[in-house]
Amino acid sequence: MLPEGATGGRAQPAIRIFGRWARGPLLPAVRLWRRNLQLRVVASTLLLSLAVVLVLGVVVIGQVRNGLLDAKRQIAQSQAEGGFAVAAERAAAPDATAEGTGPAGDPGTWLTGLVSQLASGGQGVYSVVALSSDLDDSRFGSDGIGGPRGPRASSDIRPEQSISLEMREAVDASPELHWQYGTVVRQDGSTQPALIVGKRLSDIHGNNYQLYYLFPFTQEDESLSLVKTTIATAGVFLVVLLGVIAWLVVRQVVTPVRMAARIAERLAAGRLQERMKVSGEDDIARLGESFNKMARSLQRQIQQLEELSRMQRRFVSDVSHELRTPLTTVRMAADVIHTAREDFDPVTARSAELLIGQLDRFEALLADLLEISRFDAGAALLEAEPTDLRTVVRRVVEGAEPLAERKGSRLVVLGDAWPVRAEVDARRIERVLRNLVVNAIEHGEGRDVVVRLSEGLGEDAAVAVAVRDYGIGLRPGEAERVFNRFWRADPARARTTGGTGLGLSISLEDTHLHGGRLEAWGEPGGGSQFRLTLPRTAGSPLRESPIPLVPDDSRAARARAQALAQARAVEVTAGAGAATSAPGAVPAALPHLLPDAARDPGRDPARDAGTVHDGQDGGKAAGRRPEEDGHDR
Repeated sequence: MLPEGATGGRAQPAIRIFGRWARGPLLPAVRLWRRNLQLRVVASTLLLSLAVVLVLGVVVIGQVRNGLLDAKRQIAQSQAEGGFAVAAERAAAPDATAEGTGPAGDPGTWLTGLVSQLASGGQGVYSVVALSSDLDDSRFGSDGIGGPRGPRASSDIRPEQSISLEMREAVDASPELHWQYGTVVRQDGSTQPALIVGKRLSDIHGNNYQLYYLFPFTQEDESLSLVKTTIATAGVFLVVLLGVIAWLVVRQVVTPVRMAARIAERLAAGRLQERMKVSGEDDIARLGESFNKMARSLQRQIQQLEELSRMQRRFVSDVSHELRTPLTTVRMAADVIHTAREDFDPVTARSAELLIGQLDRFEALLADLLEISRFDAGAALLEAEPTDLRTVVRRVVEGAEPLAERKGSRLVVLGDAWPVRAEVDARRIERVLRNLVVNAIEHGEGRDVVVRLSEGLGEDAAVAVAVRDYGIGLRPGEAERVFNRFWRADPARARTTGGTGLGLSISLEDTHLHGGRLEAWGEPGGGSQFRLTLPRTAGSPLRESPIPLVPDDSRAARARAQALAQARAVEVTAGAGAATSAPGAVPAALPHLLPDAARDPGRDPARDAGTVHDGQDGGKAAGRRPEEDGHDR
């Protein structure tokens, strides 16, 4: 909740630092909690058990407390009523109960003797307090002959501080017995909760006074503390016992699951003979039996598939090798016929030309099948050596120029002004690029085909080659299937270049042999782009590709650029001087739509200078761009 224009830049680093500091110690615990089912079950059981014990403890302690209070109140009222009856009898017969006082005796002495007599039977159980009443003019501490001298108490308590004003007013208001939970104040200042029972009485002269019984909760506190201690001890033992029981029970379930997970990992690693140990006839045992049956079935099916795959690979390899001998003989005979075709009639001469073309395609198919069989058998070897990819690209482009001339396309090479070196098998990379370029020409609808080279910064950076066409493109989902063997985007489309349907599959295998990536992108009617990314050094990890897979001139990129340009125009029109860039400046959101030279001011523009191979006139011009061709993109 920042004010308008505020960025919160000072607070964000502090928040991030605190987040990292707090997250560091918690990550191992969170990871352990998420990965350990037994820990989660035991912890949940402990927490729930603790909650249940706490609730039961509160309920039990509350019931015990209420029971102790009720019993205390009944006993206290019974004892107090007996004392009040004794006090009333002594006041009614003072000559018999207050020896030496007589009817004209001192009420203070009588009251002191009464308090001592009543408290003598409850040493340590209760205390007796006598206070004056506000209903009479006589007060404690008065000098009158008939009035009491002050408050009386049977022990070291402070009478007036121990009895509340509300209690005294209630006793004066009604002659009935009254009780209240209060606090006893000792002479040393200590306090203790107690039950106070009081009643208004009359002394030997008929003056009103208040007599109270104070019952401290000493024994009840001890009993309640004992109950609390007992419940806490029993609760702790119960929670620990439930945790141990939960751990043992969950262990019986989790152990087979963990064993199944380990066996599954071993099966996934290729150790198909692994099985679970099964004991008993319970649900876990049935689970283990089912798992073992599944493993045996998978092993049997995988072995069948492996055997079938081996038979297929061997069949393809054997057939390819066996067909070479008759193919060589047929080739020799076809060459003889093709050489003498001028002496034949037109139909026979055309048949000889078709025979040679189909033999070339047959030989290419056999070569691809042999290469595929080597990849399937794991016999393909990589002969990597430092190579300038510009040389490979130039050979591919020169070899594809006749096809581009027939199709009316131009071959444009970008990024070949500087060396792009990498440790590769030049023969395999040339085959990959030839397949990509030929496919781009075949599906380019006579428009430009752009081959772009680029390399990342640093010794371990990757190098990349992208082939872009502006033809029929790819529909959603076809970019993942385009590398399948014999897959065609449009089965009704005739092959005009004599392809075998295995080119991209072999290209993908060659790329994987280098530890690289071969990826495809396309949009219907907007062309496609194939990107080959290779590590600069053979065997090193592959870094991020220096060429984006989605080209800058795609429809989505152009739409974003147009929207940003319109937003920019609106900002300038609105007069946002702070947001207006200097002449020639590039908006922050546009660099990915501009050429490399505009993105990187320190880069030499000559590095991205391109070479255009025009298939229509066979000429070459340096520095031309596909936009200069005039084709509709």
